Amino acid sequence: MNTFRTALATAAAAALGLAALATAPAQAAAQPAFLAASQMPASSTPWTATRIFTGVPENGGVLCASYKIPAQNSRYREFRTELETNAVQVTNVARTEADAVKLVDALRKSLAGCGAQLERQNPGLKAVSAYHGKLAVEEGAWVYSLDTAEPQIGSTDIHLFSVGRDGRTVTLVRWGQMGDLKDAPLTAFRTTTKTAVNKLY
Repeated sequence: MNTFRTALATAAAAALGLAALATAPAQAAAQPAFLAASQMPASSTPWTATRIFTGVPENGGVLCASYKIPAQNSRYREFRTELETNAVQVTNVARTEADAVKLVDALRKSLAGCGAQLERQNPGLKAVSAYHGKLAVEEGAWVYSLDTAEPQIGSTDIHLFSVGRDGRTVTLVRWGQMGDLKDAPLTAFRTTTKTAVNKLY
């Protein structure tokens, strides 16, 4: 009798164990990885990177693309040097790959028209956006620049942007400093962009 009861108890425990395994939540998918400070375009002073934050930058850190990236399922990291050079990477995991494609299209359209939009919003500002081609990495990455000048105070700024996609994950990288497009490390930024997209997973 004791042997029979023991067998029943063992069988019941095994059944409960199988049920628990069946209902246990799947292990969370790995989060996309971010650029390290050392992977930004070379600068005369070292880059430093913040920790990774959830959401999107609140200070308009990605300029014209700020309101195109949903805060949900987004994370970002900011970078800076001692010489007024700064950067940010924002990554969003879309619900589906089709949603990721739509987000890339929206970001590309926003970046292509960024100069004209800023001129409308800021009378007296001179702003020119330019497209610098597609990079062959995962599902693709696209590079843009934004050259701005404020004649009244004599300041100029240059920003480089890229948007890349790996499956349903989209990443945007922005680099900026004082100066003109001729002062920007466009070739090195392309390398940084490829690294950013390759590092996602």
